[in-house]
Amino acid sequence: MNSTVLITGSSCGIGRETAKLFAAKGFNTVINCHRSAAALSELAKELEAYGVRVLPIVRDVSDPDSVAEMFEIMSEKNMLPDVIINNAGISHIGLLQDMSFEEWNGVIGTNLSSVFNVCKCAIPHMLAAGGGRIVNISSMWGNTGASCEVAYSASKGGVNAFTKALAKELAPSRIQVNAVAFGAVDTRMNSFLSKEELDALIDEIPSGRLCTAAEAASIIYRLAFVSEYVTGQIFTADGGLT
Repeated sequence: MNSTVLITGSSCGIGRETAKLFAAKGFNTVINCHRSAAALSELAKELEAYGVRVLPIVRDVSDPDSVAEMFEIMSEKNMLPDVIINNAGISHIGLLQDMSFEEWNGVIGTNLSSVFNVCKCAIPHMLAAGGGRIVNISSMWGNTGASCEVAYSASKGGVNAFTKALAKELAPSRIQVNAVAFGAVDTRMNSFLSKEELDALIDEIPSGRLCTAAEAASIIYRLAFVSEYVTGQIFTADGGLT
């Protein structure tokens, strides 16, 4: 029986490329997004060409009730995940003093609370299965902090601490928990940058380029299947920037 992967925030960018890679490797694939139902449906058709089972679920992973519903659907379809990629995320650019409470809660909910919501529902299944693998998608700004991205930095710093703590809790049960702290990836999240701003950013990166979404997917896949002894680690992939 094929293993199953759940990838949150998989309608575009890193999540989409990660779903394509796992499906190409023979994984039954559960894809998720909050609003882009049409894009998710299009991706599902693309993934089915790999001969695997595909289950698209439109749910808000920042909402615990929605995540519980998502796991009920997966259980009904016999597609509870052996591997979880917590990828859902949003950014916010601006001064903290200008940020509303709603904007703050939106970033924290999508980037951090979603990881809690998904893991809380997944852990009982993984315990019953005798193991599992969780990869959380973080950011270099969770390591160092970024001016005008305080909420985003705080959320990803929380993901890093969550990863380290949960890994210690679950290691005796053979459930790995690791994270990838990406630098600048060529996705829609960075589309707000002007050409001049983008060129200036690339000049700062020792590797001299952005990470591609497909490259990010490859890093995630490899981390998902690193030795079981490797857990609680935050792997930084930023082209040498930090």
